[in-house]
Amino acid sequence: MAVITLKKGEGRLLREGGCWVFDNEIAYVSGSYENGDIVTVKSAEDVFLGKGYINDHSKIRVRVLTRSENEEINEDFFERKLRAAWEYRKSIMKTDSLRVVFSDADQLPGYVADKYEDVLVFQAETLGMDIRKKLLTDLLLKILKEDGVSITGVYERSDAKVRTLEGLERVKGFYSEPFNTKVLIRENGVQYEVDVENGQKTGFFLDQKLNRKAIHPIVKNARVLDCFTHTGSFALNAAIAGAREVIAADASELAVEQGRENAELNGVSDIVTFVRADVLDLLPEYLAKGEQFDVVILDPPAFTKSKNSVKNALRGYREINRQGMKLVRPGGFLVTASCSENLTPELFRKVIDEAARSVHKRLREVEYRTQSPDHPIVWGNPNTHYLKFAVLQVQDRW
Repeated sequence: MAVITLKKGEGRLLREGGCWVFDNEIAYVSGSYENGDIVTVKSAEDVFLGKGYINDHSKIRVRVLTRSENEEINEDFFERKLRAAWEYRKSIMKTDSLRVVFSDADQLPGYVADKYEDVLVFQAETLGMDIRKKLLTDLLLKILKEDGVSITGVYERSDAKVRTLEGLERVKGFYSEPFNTKVLIRENGVQYEVDVENGQKTGFFLDQKLNRKAIHPIVKNARVLDCFTHTGSFALNAAIAGAREVIAADASELAVEQGRENAELNGVSDIVTFVRADVLDLLPEYLAKGEQFDVVILDPPAFTKSKNSVKNALRGYREINRQGMKLVRPGGFLVTASCSENLTPELFRKVIDEAARSVHKRLREVEYRTQSPDHPIVWGNPNTHYLKFAVLQVQDRW
């Protein structure tokens, strides 16, 4: 096994609880290896720090799997990690549709698996997990079967852009025998048809499950604007919770069409109107018309995928929140979120506060939330804490 020795003073993220070793942290390598192999990581003082898989094509050179010097990385190791991931989910939430394995947070960096009723969708984001994806998926299916969980179809969604940074092609397709890839799920009393073949991520944004439920108390008899609606998850929650009118906007024709189908499925087509539009253009149009809403929901895609683009992303978040607040009637509510891990909770609060000050609004926090617990946040591992979500009452400043 090759040994990776870090430069003096490097490895801070690893010591604090993270899984990553960056290329510029490495002093030298002892021994030979092939990309994807397990290597040992040591400090400049020759102190053991962990074992993980290596990839020269990635700036994240090593992703650590264990901090135990005596633990072997073999089939038994992966089965223990997968079993622990499933037992955790069973203990904290319903297991009909949820994330079963969440990469770094389950000490399996680069591997993700989601369950939609009786369909399993997995994603290998890194070379180290790509060469082990069959082992991991077969082990996970075995664990679920032993627990009496029926999985009738398995689909691979290893088509995330991040794979290109690992020197990998983006791939997707059936892992099991072919099946209908539009899967019907129920969440918070709402039904959705999830497209595991063409939908976002592995088909649906499972991480907002409890946040969608959090809007129920504020939408009764409300006029609601849901921006970046995707397939209408927040809009549909608003409708079934008693909103009198919901306008749901998204730039994707496919998403809007799926949203309309979901509205029909739930019998709320008379309440929810789907609009295909770029939200960045739509908000100024509504302001020019003097539109007002009781609740405005902003759940944009990540405006930044890297630390280098955070400054530009802040401008984007600030502007949509400014406009969103101006569209909320005094005493109404702004529901705002960010799924970018590079926008820290502190920056998220700061940019919303700056937006409020710029339009002379006073905010009262109703709730502040993160991702649902099937996407656990590991303290000391900041990349596992990516979702920020706030429900805020918007008032005119005193």
